[in-house]
Amino acid sequence: MKLSLTQLLVHMDPTPLAARRLEAACRIAQEQGAAVTALYAVTSLLAVLPFSPEGGGAMVAPLRDIDDERRKQARERFDHVAGTVAVRPTWAEVRDDPMLPVFSQQALYADLLVLGQYDPGDPTASGVPPDFVESVMAASGKPALILPYAAVPVGLGETVAIAWKPSREAARAVAAAMPLLQRARQVHVVSWTSPDEAVTGARLDLPGYLQRHGVQAVWHCQADEPQDIGELLLSRAFDLEATLLVMGCYGHTRAREWVLGGASRTVLRSMTLPVLMAH
Repeated sequence: MKLSLTQLLVHMDPTPLAARRLEAACRIAQEQGAAVTALYAVTSLLAVLPFSPEGGGAMVAPLRDIDDERRKQARERFDHVAGTVAVRPTWAEVRDDPMLPVFSQQALYADLLVLGQYDPGDPTASGVPPDFVESVMAASGKPALILPYAAVPVGLGETVAIAWKPSREAARAVAAAMPLLQRARQVHVVSWTSPDEAVTGARLDLPGYLQRHGVQAVWHCQADEPQDIGELLLSRAFDLEATLLVMGCYGHTRAREWVLGGASRTVLRSMTLPVLMAH
């Protein structure tokens, strides 16, 4: 039996890439029979721009006007996409600062988040912190489909590469991606890890798990994990002509800050294809 997503949550901001995220989410929702909610979440300029007490009062109104204009631009892009797709998305806004905890709380009620890779060269991305993606995943525990700021490949999810290691994060990513894996034309599993611990009797493993869900995968296994695993993984995904990479998101907290593992950090920084991650 095929599994299906029921609710997607898309992050909207003032950037043109937000419309691309919404379009991708609506295409997935049409295939899955899911609903789509676009949640506008941007830090207000009043919260990020310092100004002196003497001139502060005079600055409030102009900053609010800029905030309103950015929200208006995002809503116009939303309305344009909504008028061209088969699945009618709904609109919501985060009005409080800090916005990240509110977005993360809303994420609890979605099967999949649709987020965007941080683009350091985009001046319109102000108001969205560089670590927004990993912070939302860490705070909500929900899987996220992250779209690159480069062009999204045609046929998102038709050819899927799974980065596998026997870990909680990778297992959660595979489970979250199952509704997409079951509809993919081709699935590859890329692994540099040794086999799971030996178990006598009816041993469970990933090939059996995928097969029981109707997913036939091609395996690409190597014994030793290299130092530059992130770059090599992206290279293998490119060689396989994958249009989606599924992997765990690894990291830990340090001094109230979420610190990504090396491979996760490399992929989020250098990704050129959509990546479905779970922590």
